[in-house]
Amino acid sequence: MKKSVFTLLILVFGLPIMAQNSTDTLRKEVLLETDMGNIRVVLYNETPLHRDNFVRLVKSGYYNGTLFHRVIANFMIQGGDSTSRHAKSGEVTGLSSPNYTLPAEIVFPKYFHKRGALAAARERDNINPKRESSSAQFYIVYGRRMTDYQLDAVQTQLDKETDNTVKLTPEIRETYYRIGGTPHLDGQYTVFGEVVEGLDVVDRIQMTETDERNRPIKDIRIIRARIIK
Repeated sequence: MKKSVFTLLILVFGLPIMAQNSTDTLRKEVLLETDMGNIRVVLYNETPLHRDNFVRLVKSGYYNGTLFHRVIANFMIQGGDSTSRHAKSGEVTGLSSPNYTLPAEIVFPKYFHKRGALAAARERDNINPKRESSSAQFYIVYGRRMTDYQLDAVQTQLDKETDNTVKLTPEIRETYYRIGGTPHLDGQYTVFGEVVEGLDVVDRIQMTETDERNRPIKDIRIIRARIIK
């Protein structure tokens, strides 16, 4: 995937150690209010750089008014270009993000590209060998349900692209059978959260009509993004 999809450290002094540890077990949740309905996502604590960066951007209002500028049916929906909020109909979008990247935080096989996964967009391997993430562009996976034959083919592709380091476990394969997703991206992009409510909204968005650049013909906007937990 092209990028088309720093750390906020919150230091709390004077609190008991037990209270801090208890807080660390909680997961941040973000509500994306869109033209087509609400999408609620939870952020993983195992990817703290991406979690804190996303929270900071949400709190700053960065995503408010931006578009899902790249949508591919049976694949994913992508947003996070701040200039898209002012883009005219048919204008090229997806080229802008704040001028920094995030180190990859790939926690595979625990987190993978199942349907509903929230992940960071990035530049391709040939210009981004460390697989660093875009500062702001993200995508939400929809994908397809996969057969054994398809997953075997994906595994062959993954073996070539990851030097045999990314293996689809039986548990992961079962998830792709039952739920679906985009396994060909596993182990190569940072998955930092997942949809916990509003997957039907993601479904409707990913089926919308798009132009030759995969931009929806009718703008689909994130009206507001806010922390709810």
